Amino acid sequence: MYYQYFGLTEAPFSIAVNPRYLFMSARHRDALAHLLYGVGAGGGFILLTGEVGTGKTTINRCLLEQLPSSTDVAIILNPALNAIELLASVCDELGIQYDHHNHTLKTLTDNLHSFLLENHARGRKTVLLIDEAQHLDFDVLEQIRLLTNLETNNEKLLQIILIGQPELAQMLARPELRQLNQRITARYNLDPLNLDETSAYIQHRLQVAGMSPERVVFSPAVVRGIYKATRGIPRVINVLCDRMLLGAYGRNMPHVEHDMLRLAIREVLGEQPADSTVWRWLAIGLVVLLLVWGGGWLLGKYSGVLDADVAGAAGIATSPGNTPEPAVVPEAETAPVVPEALPAATDPVEVPAPEVPPEPAALTESAPQPETVGIADAMLSTGDTMARLWELNSDQPVPPFPCQQDVQQGLACLEGEVWTWDELAAFDRPMSLEAITAERFSAEVLLLGIDGSMAWVWTGAGVAQVSLAELAPYWTGRYRFLWRPPQGYTKPVVIWDESPVVSAVAQLFAQLDNQPEPLAGRHFNRALEQRVRLFQQQNGLIDDGVVGEQTLLKLNAQLGVDITAAGARKRLQADSAQRAGE
Repeated sequence: MYYQYFGLTEAPFSIAVNPRYLFMSARHRDALAHLLYGVGAGGGFILLTGEVGTGKTTINRCLLEQLPSSTDVAIILNPALNAIELLASVCDELGIQYDHHNHTLKTLTDNLHSFLLENHARGRKTVLLIDEAQHLDFDVLEQIRLLTNLETNNEKLLQIILIGQPELAQMLARPELRQLNQRITARYNLDPLNLDETSAYIQHRLQVAGMSPERVVFSPAVVRGIYKATRGIPRVINVLCDRMLLGAYGRNMPHVEHDMLRLAIREVLGEQPADSTVWRWLAIGLVVLLLVWGGGWLLGKYSGVLDADVAGAAGIATSPGNTPEPAVVPEAETAPVVPEALPAATDPVEVPAPEVPPEPAALTESAPQPETVGIADAMLSTGDTMARLWELNSDQPVPPFPCQQDVQQGLACLEGEVWTWDELAAFDRPMSLEAITAERFSAEVLLLGIDGSMAWVWTGAGVAQVSLAELAPYWTGRYRFLWRPPQGYTKPVVIWDESPVVSAVAQLFAQLDNQPEPLAGRHFNRALEQRVRLFQQQNGLIDDGVVGEQTLLKLNAQLGVDITAAGARKRLQADSAQRAGE
């Protein structure tokens, strides 16, 4: 099997629910916290919704494992039942005795009520968990609501958990179910994974299956494609990754490539990847523009010829005889035409020169143009670019390996892989680009920004520009740069986390908003999450409320924590000018 080819002990992306592969993302932890809170609150309904494959079953299992031993649980996995059948199933799950041949809705309810009272007297809780609850009929839902009327003077005797797809919440919002909807004490919609969580999820499953953390089978660019195709739904991620690993095994490749992703999307999802669709429409648009431009060019080119033909035809029609004579242009017509209003040439007239406003000094002097170099001058030896990046970001001595530790002297190294210059320009930071020379040697390019079709680079002798078209064939797509994470930051922080990192993030937002007090201390509360979501929306990020690298990079950029590409360019130009003056 393919997993042996990759050195794995088992298939890592099976869709079967395996507790060993449990991955609790921030949203899964949040959902579990809501369920545990609802159970602890006592009585009423708890509602958990989510798209197919988002991990609701995983939450269910975690909830059951964390319930105290003094809790009796009845689980209904097939809700396609009528009211009597549902009550009978609940009694069967709880071990309640009843007449299987002669029972009614009343007798089942009475038996259940007696059991709940006895359980409460013994200090035990009773929980009813109904999965796929979106399939429940209206009459059954109404009967379930009536079960919550079984209570003492202090609390409800039965806690009911409804789990289903998003249409369950829509169904409960109907006016005829408002009584049930008002009794929901805790509700949570389980959203799919975000991009960072998708990457962590894939790596987590590979490591559980036996792969070393250092090995990269799915590059960041491929993971981004997986996220776009699956929208972060774990079950679809499993199916897609399993198909891609099988494809890599069939091609005897050590890692997954983009063409394997496109093929897997077609085979598993039955659709073209979004990127290819976009490019197809762009190509169609380009062809249309070329046709329009070409038509306009031809029209302009031949309009003069057509006019000449028309004029010639007119001359033939007016001349006597059948054979037209060639037209002779008089010499006078070759002289320039002088308007009658002007005086004769013998009468000199002083014509005043037109008044021209004085040009600004900045325009009269030619601005210095940036030096343009070839690709060979932009290539630097491996390691030189990271040393220069360290000098731009820190006054401390350059460490031997600036990019091999998590954080050194407050600086962290972020590396990844992208496919377009637009993605690099969005970072707005000086960065090291991995390149391969024409002789197939490793090299690096220190990118200092992108200006139209040109790239600002450091040549070792100074700042210059090189054509992006010339640089592109030598760039592998990988990049690295340095940035300053909050002190103690090692992984994304989410709601309900408690650490000094949360306090540091809250301080950054307070500084951004010019507020004297931060929204949170060490505890990641709702107020901070809402501020994070708003910031993410304003900056074109996924508004999941999770403070990861992308959110922190945007925050650092707005606060001036990290050096920008333009700032690095100016500093290096100033250093070069100072050395030249010496």
